[in-house]
Amino acid sequence: MAQVSIRINGRSYDIACDDGQEERIHSLANYVDERVKEISGAVGQIGEQRLLVMTSLLIADELGDAHEQLRAPKPEQPTVAEPGSLSAAESDALAENIENMAGRIDGIAAKLIKD
Repeated sequence: MAQVSIRINGRSYDIACDDGQEERIHSLANYVDERVKEISGAVGQIGEQRLLVMTSLLIADELGDAHEQLRAPKPEQPTVAEPGSLSAAESDALAENIENMAGRIDGIAAKLIKD
């Protein structure tokens, strides 16, 4: 087990972690320290224990929001067919749709040029 010394709100803490996780622990501690500084800047030094509790709640709220976003249904993405995977009928319908859209674009462009 590795031992890491981190600093949060000006105080050092020795933390044990799995070997190879030292950099990750430092990164997490830096994030927590930044959040602590934000809160202490907004509300002042209200005592270390209360400050750390408020920071923990803020980070837990952020995590909850992230979980909700991950669970939220995502709009279906249209699938793009691989070249050569369309049947002749699908290919003809697609070509017709493209021609119709091109015609509408030409009509809009002609109206814009007249105006």
